[in-house]
Amino acid sequence: MMDYDDFLKYELLSRETGIPVAGADEVGRGPLAGPVYAAAVILDPDVEILYLNDSKKLSENKREELYEIIVRSASAWAVGIIDEKIIDRVNILQATYMAMRQAITNLGIKPDILLNDAVIIPEVNIPQEKIIKGDAKSQSIAAASILAKVTRDRIMAEYDIKYPEYQFAKHKGYGTALHYELLKKYGPSPIHRLTFLHDDK
Repeated sequence: MMDYDDFLKYELLSRETGIPVAGADEVGRGPLAGPVYAAAVILDPDVEILYLNDSKKLSENKREELYEIIVRSASAWAVGIIDEKIIDRVNILQATYMAMRQAITNLGIKPDILLNDAVIIPEVNIPQEKIIKGDAKSQSIAAASILAKVTRDRIMAEYDIKYPEYQFAKHKGYGTALHYELLKKYGPSPIHRLTFLHDDK
């Protein structure tokens, strides 16, 4: 198991130097429907948040619990959202970069260092560090992962109410057997990524 100080090493550096460090991550690159979300977070390194981890390794209840703690205790946080229409127009990679830039801009505080999960974001005038599996190695990236995941899951639950036949609350837009079955029955909804559906043919 990773030592907690190792998980916090970037945040501890921030405390020692006084420079703000932000973590950024995205969620929703793979689904057939709905937006791609990104989040950026500047944590207070003096606030210990237990159980932070890659959002995919946490239960839904734990993610929701940590989401509330993060938004209360972070020095700054923000999300970026790019919808399926733009994804279809510019492709998912560019849409992901757009969401991440939006989240960073929306922080309101310009960090001196940006920690990203496995990517370097183009057109960002901030020094960046790409950390492979960063959501399991950096507390700030893990926090961004959780904020992005919870925010996207909540909007997919709202789409489930709007388009109940697609059962978005169950699969969150990902290409599960159930989702493909419902697509075959009903055709695409207004929030489906049409380029993704064409790619699957």
